[in-house]
Amino acid sequence: MKREAESTRALLEKLPEDNFSWRPHPISMSLGQLALHIAGVPGGLAILLDDSVSEVPVVPLPEPTNRQELLDALENSLSLAETKLRAWGEDGLRDTWRLVSKGETVLEAPRIDMARTLMFNHVYHHRGQLTVYLRLLGIPVPGMYGPSADEP
Repeated sequence: MKREAESTRALLEKLPEDNFSWRPHPISMSLGQLALHIAGVPGGLAILLDDSVSEVPVVPLPEPTNRQELLDALENSLSLAETKLRAWGEDGLRDTWRLVSKGETVLEAPRIDMARTLMFNHVYHHRGQLTVYLRLLGIPVPGMYGPSADEP
């Protein structure tokens, strides 16, 4: 999580505040909404996964006012996620977790599977989207796993 957070932070640091409301398509999240969502995913999902049964959440998609808000949100989110992961320990990570909608089970799996899928893979997916946003805006894309085409 900490290693991936470095890539996420580098990406968020590149975002132009004057383009936070830009979106590539009318049904897409804005640049700012997507960035703030990415920043909040680890902590938000740590809260969701903390109880053994959670109702399908309504995910708010506010737009940040500035880059520092994004970076602060990321740090707070990572701190919360790390605290929860440590508190669960190996046994808690093996516990079954359920996502329900109006009492009906939508998804059931060990908490560790959901942490991997929702807390981690979810960030990678949206981070990839954000790199496309940057490319479309003509902003150099930072490398995530080695240099990007914009870096030597």
